[in-house]
Amino acid sequence: MTKAISLFLILVMAVHLIKPLDLPGLRRRRDFWRLAVLAFVIWSVTLLVRP
Repeated sequence: MTKAISLFLILVMAVHLIKPLDLPGLRRRRDFWRLAVLAFVIWSVTLLVRP
């Protein structure tokens, strides 16, 4: 599950670098770091929740 989430988030980050997603808080290419922080948080929560 963590591999699938990490691959999905890496794909979203790559797409955002090519063409910004135009979501609130993600309107510029330099907002890429926000996706990286979100990816780290989601990945950490998944690792903590699983047995």
